[in-house]
Amino acid sequence: MSNETLSNLSREERRFPPSEDFAANANLKEEAYERAANDLEGFWAEQAERLSWDQKWERVLDWDNRPFAKWFVGGKLNAAYNCVDRHVEAGHGDKVAFHWVGEPVDDTRTITYAEMKDEVCKAANALQELGVSTGDRVAIYMPMIPEAVIAMLACARIGAPHTVVFGGFSADALASRLVDCNAKAVITADGGYRRGAPAALKPAVDEARAKTAAQGHTVEKVLVVRRTGQDLGENGWDDAVDVWWHDAVDKASPEHTCEFFDAEHPLYVMYTSGTTGKPKGILHTTGGYLVGASYTHWAVFDLKPETDVYWCTADIGWVTGHSYIVYGPMANGTTQVLYEGTPDSPERGRWWKIIQDHGVTTFYTAPTAIRSFMKQGREIPDRFDMSSLKLLGSVGEPINPEAYIWYRQVIGGDRVPVVDTWWQTETGSIMISPLPGVTHGKPGSAMTAIPGVSADVVNDEGESVPNGSGGYLVLTQPWPAMLRTIWGDDDRFKDTYWSRFAKQGYYFAGDGAKKDEDGDIWVLGRVDDVMNVAGHRLSTTEIESALVSHPKVAEAAVVGAKDEDTGQAVCAFVILREEAGDGGEDIVAELRQHVRKEIGPIATPRQIMIVAELPKTRSGKIMRRLLRDVAEHREIGDVTTLADSSVMDLISQGLSSGKAEE
Repeated sequence: MSNETLSNLSREERRFPPSEDFAANANLKEEAYERAANDLEGFWAEQAERLSWDQKWERVLDWDNRPFAKWFVGGKLNAAYNCVDRHVEAGHGDKVAFHWVGEPVDDTRTITYAEMKDEVCKAANALQELGVSTGDRVAIYMPMIPEAVIAMLACARIGAPHTVVFGGFSADALASRLVDCNAKAVITADGGYRRGAPAALKPAVDEARAKTAAQGHTVEKVLVVRRTGQDLGENGWDDAVDVWWHDAVDKASPEHTCEFFDAEHPLYVMYTSGTTGKPKGILHTTGGYLVGASYTHWAVFDLKPETDVYWCTADIGWVTGHSYIVYGPMANGTTQVLYEGTPDSPERGRWWKIIQDHGVTTFYTAPTAIRSFMKQGREIPDRFDMSSLKLLGSVGEPINPEAYIWYRQVIGGDRVPVVDTWWQTETGSIMISPLPGVTHGKPGSAMTAIPGVSADVVNDEGESVPNGSGGYLVLTQPWPAMLRTIWGDDDRFKDTYWSRFAKQGYYFAGDGAKKDEDGDIWVLGRVDDVMNVAGHRLSTTEIESALVSHPKVAEAAVVGAKDEDTGQAVCAFVILREEAGDGGEDIVAELRQHVRKEIGPIATPRQIMIVAELPKTRSGKIMRRLLRDVAEHREIGDVTTLADSSVMDLISQGLSSGKAEE
């Protein structure tokens, strides 16, 4: 990134204030910002009081050995106790913890907090019987079934750090993680349902075990849930290692006295997606993480646990599933929906039917999903009654203003707040977001750091940039849910996150951002995705947002490709909405003119290609690196992390036959 600031291109004049009723009854009011700023440690101590501690802390924050923080020093607690036991002890055992919906229609379960407590205790007993003890690492490789949540909490209960690996990852990806954290056991299932068919998981575990054995690492036990009943094959079971969940867990005692662990006891290791070479294991510890996850879930989603039905559509293989399905919501005693399948199986309205059937009040999903629904049009969601919704959330990447508007109007009935949240695997919990009862929502902007968090946009020298300018997004103060290190690699932790602004002591994880004229923050994606066009540093996010604001466009991805005249040129890949058909023969010229009008001549794409799909990872992130290969006519790079690798073949073929213009 050069000394030139990021060009501030787009403008947004629309505002959505909270209703008077919402503002009056909000969990956090305006005064919380000032209260947190005046006494950061006091504010976080107040949030920590929302949990049950076996032993209270002696010191809120130890920041003496920077950048290695310790929060709630001397405190002792148990994450599983906070997520299940204490709710039962408080008389809420009959409260529904999960309305679980399997992908096959009519495959449902309703599980109370008392039932969850019993299942977690049984699983904890079973794990200990299998030889897992405090400090041992356990890998979890499962579909979105209740046993996945139970497995995580059982590990937390006995102090065995878990590493959850997304069930769509390959045996190679699983093996590398097993070796890196030296996992003693794996919890998996025979398979899960994906788009109407059983998808095997156990064979990938067997393959991963063989790969780890070749590297001198032994997985001692594999605990297997029978989900699909599919045949595991001739060599698919090893009696010395493999154990059925129904044999080990279902027969175990529901009585288990938990141990309380130091606040800094490791809770889990989460491997960041898309890394090359050695996997990067982000370590989160118990006390600070649980405080951060439960506080942000209560504050940002304005949780009313007595009446709310909350649904986060993430997979537990990602940090969003950890913080906003398992630890945050369950610590808060929330009733949730847990869904196994895809948004469009067996039919396109599946998500909206689930909202209607279960009276979902709070819905948290990714912009990728929202844009895919935009592509289909509003006719499908309009068939369902979603009047129960009171709040919508967005997570994973910046949401384009037009996707925000569509989400608010079509899904939220143009009456509910939208919280556009910015955070990362590394931060553990939400850092920047509107507060729904306070903020006048601005489409596309994450707005400002929540109370208790301090964020800024700085230049190369680490100086705060003025309003209307762009730069690097940094966190200027420690926060409880922050990562403690990279598993087994303190030097990499310091170099990756703290070296860029070491003098100031700022955390920086690679995102660019701008402050608009009001001082609100717009996250612009990875600094790597910034283009330099004729000396202007442009954000791909803003040009994508301009394209999506065109009525025929559902989704767009923009990359910078080498250009002899301008250094880099803007190349765009566009998915049209279904009602737009093929867009007409002048669609490319129309879109180029639209970007020129919305942003300016400097942002006009050199090339626009109409495509049926974009290359995305299994977590929904667009792989712009591969699109850059296409735009620069290079051989396509590694596609193994894509949800559908055939997408790149279609795009490459379309270069010569599809709608494109140079």
